[in-house]
Amino acid sequence: MTVSFNTIPNTVRVPLAYVEFDNSQAITGTPVKNNKTLVLGLRLPTGSVAAGQPVRITRSEQAVTAFGRGSMLSEMLCAFLRANPYSDLYALALDDVADPVCSTGKITVTGTCSAAGQIALLVAGVRVPVTARANDTSATIANKIATAVNANAALPVTASVSGSEVTLTCRWGGITGNDVDVRVNYFTGETVPAGIAVDVSGMAGGVGNPDVSQAIAALGDTWWTDIVNPFTDTNNLNLLSEELQSRWGGIRQIDGLCWIAYRGTHAQASTFALSRNDYLFTCIPTNISPEPPYIWASVNAAVCTYALNIDPARPVQTLELTGIKPPAVADRWQWNERNLHLFDGLSAYNVNANGAVQLDRVITMYRVNKYNVEDPSYLDVETIKTLSYIRYAIRARITQRFPRHKLADDGTRFGVGQAMVTPSVIRAELIALFTELESAGLVENFDAYKSSLIVERDANDRNRINVLSNDDLVNQFRIYAHSIQFLL
Repeated sequence: MTVSFNTIPNTVRVPLAYVEFDNSQAITGTPVKNNKTLVLGLRLPTGSVAAGQPVRITRSEQAVTAFGRGSMLSEMLCAFLRANPYSDLYALALDDVADPVCSTGKITVTGTCSAAGQIALLVAGVRVPVTARANDTSATIANKIATAVNANAALPVTASVSGSEVTLTCRWGGITGNDVDVRVNYFTGETVPAGIAVDVSGMAGGVGNPDVSQAIAALGDTWWTDIVNPFTDTNNLNLLSEELQSRWGGIRQIDGLCWIAYRGTHAQASTFALSRNDYLFTCIPTNISPEPPYIWASVNAAVCTYALNIDPARPVQTLELTGIKPPAVADRWQWNERNLHLFDGLSAYNVNANGAVQLDRVITMYRVNKYNVEDPSYLDVETIKTLSYIRYAIRARITQRFPRHKLADDGTRFGVGQAMVTPSVIRAELIALFTELESAGLVENFDAYKSSLIVERDANDRNRINVLSNDDLVNQFRIYAHSIQFLL
């Protein structure tokens, strides 16, 4: 007998025909990778889903019900779904800390309105228009502002009024509330009605963040390919970094990329980035923009993961961040600032002719190796995503083709049809897979790969195959430089 069966033994005597199915040769070409995105964030007590419980989200209204209207997490999910409604999206809520310290801000109105107009208030990037009529006093207008803010339950703040002053209070505690932007007259042509002035004191005073340890424990061994994280304090980033590095390793192999954003000036953003060196984190610096950074992180992840899931090696440059408003013209990064950010471990963006936020280059926060020497090996997110896919393709190919095979040396004379594998068979399979990856535009330099590929049987464990390969990843077309030597 030369054919190996999986379920039909060679001791059968009862007639007639027995037919089994074997799917080991059924799949050809590179496999489809099932990507899962997990969004972390704070829930409100009005939410129906408890903290520490991953839940799939398919619709915005589901997110609102699950985590409470106006919660950080529900707004992150709604922003993600507006930019990318097609991903396999999950959410994992955290509860606020005990006795939270919430950030607050103030809107102060002075004067009496002399001509009817509209106050163009913007809270966390959301328009909150307030009508002021002729002869409205500052106190009347302040009450109108508070009423308008409280009427929109999706806003991250609530409002109270005292005389001519409106106090805004974040719905949750912690430093993330300090990043909620409040301003008037963002769009061109907007002005405050005549006779009054509206002064805004930004949100401040929030203290601390919840510890993400509970969320990390809830991750289990599920493969989350992307994690959106709103917390940028050192403790939480260290905890996530340790977990992500464990997942990246050769044993767990459930790697993920963490998407964060940071609000601040150029100097503040650079100082933050230079304190990190994480190849599994990508951070976009928002500057002083209308939307808070947790929304930027969610939208950046939504837009990039959609594209990278189609092709992990194709650059995400020029993609627009759906629904994100750019900073005011005076606050936008200049070219030299964007270029410096790309050396500091921060991604970069520009504002295109349509006024949309457009990605320049999305990079990781990895800058130097363990000897503090500049190391661009993990610079781009496309590198991380391509490596992740190649490993997945190799695992899929080997486990699909040889799930229950015996192992022998090359030259062993076994019968045709035997469930037997040798180093040369593995080598041939890897070379075939490389050509398929090459056809998919993920790798290059086939001859070098083939000549350097080592597949050998372990000298100490005869049940083990060891492989060393040099996979030359394709690069991204980033820069075109051209010198014109003109003639007159």
